[in-house]
Amino acid sequence: MFKIEANVPLQAHNTFGIIAKAIHLASIQSTNDINSLFADPALASAPKFVLGGGSNLVLTGDVKPLVLKVEIMGKRLVTQTAKHFIVEAGAGESWHDFVAWTLDHDMPGLENLALIPGTVGASPVQNIGAYGVELQDRFDSLDYIDLQTGKSHTLNAAACQFGYRDSVFKHALMDKAIITHVRFALPKVWQREISYADLDKLAKKKNELQPTPRMVFDWVCQIRSAKLPDPKIDGNTGSFFKNPVVTPEQCKDIIGRDPNVAFYKLLDGNFKLAAAWLIDACGWKGRGVGNAGVHPNHALVLINKGRATGVPATGGEVITLAKAIQTSVYERFGIRLEIEPVVL
Repeated sequence: MFKIEANVPLQAHNTFGIIAKAIHLASIQSTNDINSLFADPALASAPKFVLGGGSNLVLTGDVKPLVLKVEIMGKRLVTQTAKHFIVEAGAGESWHDFVAWTLDHDMPGLENLALIPGTVGASPVQNIGAYGVELQDRFDSLDYIDLQTGKSHTLNAAACQFGYRDSVFKHALMDKAIITHVRFALPKVWQREISYADLDKLAKKKNELQPTPRMVFDWVCQIRSAKLPDPKIDGNTGSFFKNPVVTPEQCKDIIGRDPNVAFYKLLDGNFKLAAAWLIDACGWKGRGVGNAGVHPNHALVLINKGRATGVPATGGEVITLAKAIQTSVYERFGIRLEIEPVVL
């Protein structure tokens, strides 16, 4: 039954493990719960914040807007076309569990995105991507409810305006929508994607150049587990900064400052710089502010060093550290790093 709770602790609901509380929180387990919300004029007009798995969130204090904790579940095969399986998941489903489910049902295509934390509903907001595959490559459509009008809408890929870690939900629909269900088009004729450096290296090491989808899934889990810290021990949001995209002229200028800079040429002629390399080059690996730190093995990951000791970092410490890193990178390379998670 739809209910609203007061003063709800949020430490367990954000993977950075920051202590904060929701002044009011509503668990959304179905579209009927959202309809109930809009049946009350006071709740319908109240400011709202949509919370999924909390894996892309930095809390800097208690959350005053009404928190809508998305817990809509369910996974199913919707239909089949000549080329695709169309599968759907509720927005509250664990992303990794959903990826595993598709493989269990012989519908590969998402295996490169294994072990990404968070929920299915959050995945199109960020247009998540890893190891040569982005969500937009497998996306079909989604359903959302307008938080201002209470009306339901369906968006296709074009309407979602996907970009690098970007979508319409970070722009025109920012803070205006709650995603309820997401559908994916998984190819019936599967093509492995192992060109990404870490996967290619592992495939050659194992002498397995034609891995099955399950092998790719396992390899991605192995690589991510080795590189990234466990949020239950060192709270984190994964990659904290976006890899900056620059023009050829900007890239040439940065190479002039340091010829060892890591970069990748994009199809449009621009270049993507490795933010982790830039941060590491500025000497931030292993350093920190208070109980917020830069992971010693991966400069792109900021961690909550105090989560395991019971004295977790504050949101203020995390943001102070992030700003110091941004300043260092800008002063050395003339590049402004953009914070990837939502700061609230």
